[in-house]
Amino acid sequence: MSPQSTPIVDTAQDLELSERILAPDGTRIPHPELDPYVADVDAPMLRDLLRDMIVLRRIDAEGVALQRQGQLGLWAPCQGQEATQIGTARALAPQDYVFPSYRETGVIYARGAQPADFVRMWRGEEGAGHDPAALRVAPLQIIIGAQTLHAVGYALGIRHDGADEVAVTYFGDGATSQGDVNEAMVFASSYRAPVVFVCQNNHWAISEPVAVQSQFPIAGRAPGFGIPSLRVDGNDVLACMAAMRWALEHARSGKGPAYIEAVTYRMGPHTTADDPTRYRGSDELESWRRRDPIVRLEAHLRALGELDDDHVADTQAAADAIAKEMRAQCLGMVTRPPLAVFDGVYAEPHSGLERQRSEYAAYLASFDGAV
Repeated sequence: MSPQSTPIVDTAQDLELSERILAPDGTRIPHPELDPYVADVDAPMLRDLLRDMIVLRRIDAEGVALQRQGQLGLWAPCQGQEATQIGTARALAPQDYVFPSYRETGVIYARGAQPADFVRMWRGEEGAGHDPAALRVAPLQIIIGAQTLHAVGYALGIRHDGADEVAVTYFGDGATSQGDVNEAMVFASSYRAPVVFVCQNNHWAISEPVAVQSQFPIAGRAPGFGIPSLRVDGNDVLACMAAMRWALEHARSGKGPAYIEAVTYRMGPHTTADDPTRYRGSDELESWRRRDPIVRLEAHLRALGELDDDHVADTQAAADAIAKEMRAQCLGMVTRPPLAVFDGVYAEPHSGLERQRSEYAAYLASFDGAV
């Protein structure tokens, strides 16, 4: 299938109809259109991708555990979506700028996030867990779909400046029903903005199944806006990398936006405030466990003779070490005094801000020992 077209089928009837390079059992499948985009991916690179996914899953598990233990206010799990996030993020150029939703732990990891960065925001210590300028990743966006508008606005700036950058925005299948996402696509198409839309179709918009909110593949919507799209197996890290390289090439060359729908699955809850057992059955969950992205790549590497148990054990040990540091950083965080919320709002002294600080200080003083 050409990347310029997308099949229109009922996703409830055919979840398998998506472009892939690795089958669920790890078998390599020839793909004339996608293969050229991953021709340089050798065994060491595949092992790096496997390491990334194993580390990400361990970080995710630690985040859930920290929330359950009362150390974080919330956590948005990404178990099962490792291939989509790692595959696409590792295709980015250093100068590209990412606008994520709240579930892109793997994307900020791939962009260089440090252990503390994963928990700082969820602990309520800062408005962003990481330094957006250093990672070139905007703060995680809680408002569903809003980041797509931010990405298009940034992309319009890229085009105005003639810069060699692409804006990339991630969102879930549920966000595609929001006006923001559709408005972003209108502007991106109209002004040929260099932006890539990445829809992680994980099948559940909280408790609403994708088959109810979208009767046809979500990637089929993009051509209606004049945006070429690809629908790929989101549990195939190679297909995700190839799709992102295609999309980035398209956007960077001045042809305008591109769209990827990565068909994957959220194995855990929507957030740690959710109970998925109330709306989905164990049979569905088990069927997707058989499509596990980590097991798939591991099977492929073992079939090539490029992976052994020692390497897997070393990788798991490295993942445990990162999770241990993440926990230590979380438990060691010191909450700033309440009045520090006014620090850094303006570069110069501001009378209005000083008045607000004074009023808030008086309010806090009404509670014994609060200031």
